[in-house]
Amino acid sequence: MSKILITGGGGYVGCALSDYLVEKGNSVTVYDLFLYGNKVFNNPDKIKFVKGDIRDQKLFEKAVKGHESVIHLACISNDPSFEMNPQLGKSINFDAFEPLVQISKRNNIQRFIYASSSSVYGIKTEKNVNEDMTLEPLTDYSKFKVNCEKILKNYSSENFETVIIRPATVCGYSKRQRLDVIVNILTNLAFHNREISVYGGDQLRPNIHIKDMIRAYEILLTADKKLVNGQIFNAGWENQSVNQITETVKNIVGPDITIVRTKTDDNRSYHISSDKIKNVLNFQTMFTIEDAVKDLKEVFEKKLLIDTLNNDLYFNIKRMKNLDLQ
Repeated sequence: MSKILITGGGGYVGCALSDYLVEKGNSVTVYDLFLYGNKVFNNPDKIKFVKGDIRDQKLFEKAVKGHESVIHLACISNDPSFEMNPQLGKSINFDAFEPLVQISKRNNIQRFIYASSSSVYGIKTEKNVNEDMTLEPLTDYSKFKVNCEKILKNYSSENFETVIIRPATVCGYSKRQRLDVIVNILTNLAFHNREISVYGGDQLRPNIHIKDMIRAYEILLTADKKLVNGQIFNAGWENQSVNQITETVKNIVGPDITIVRTKTDDNRSYHISSDKIKNVLNFQTMFTIEDAVKDLKEVFEKKLLIDTLNNDLYFNIKRMKNLDLQ
């Protein structure tokens, strides 16, 4: 049994990861502000909850004692959420990071896993964007991800193992659902509006099913330190165009779906290679975009999510605006 603290463990990926690790027999502490509530766990009685801000160094130091690993997910996620309040984004995504690492190291954390982003590469023309390529972040959100990666590398040692993962966009169902990421957006619109708006369509977007994302974190936790210490791994499924994703959604949700296409000047394409995590850690994805769409369709049919076009619980920007997070 491993003792793991997950910052942002109440989020879209975090809550599903926490449940998964507990089911595997681990001891899990979730450190989170719970902006989206805390009724999102299958095994709440088996999880320790600390309601806290990662900027609160005293509280974090108290919470992290006695753990072996930290998975750092907490952040203002995605560019639009960040841009809504850049100073808030900087204070959480960057300013809080180094103190968090320092506190973890001096409290004998053995392995620190940092959730970066595949957006750190910027726009590349190469077909397979791997971990050795230059980073050309386009936004403050991704620039701070790069800066945090650099900071973490400086603290890596034999006794403080550091691992960086650069995930693709996560898709699929979680009890803390997000409906503001591409596959989930398109599925929600298709099911409830019977219409999808596509701007451009040829742009590539890398995605990864949430169940595979969770498996990737588990592998990073358990792998031999010789394989992961000081390393960086991309994590994604295949890179598909927005048009391909749209057609997948239509095929699954229903033939009556109307696709409205609009030209756009924003033709940014993002694509990554996940060969390293496959070759080094033997990690292969098991779930597809089709699986994510089918899961969401089933959830919508069962009405497990309420008012999915408007409810701020599913949209980060709306929620942050309504709560006026500072």
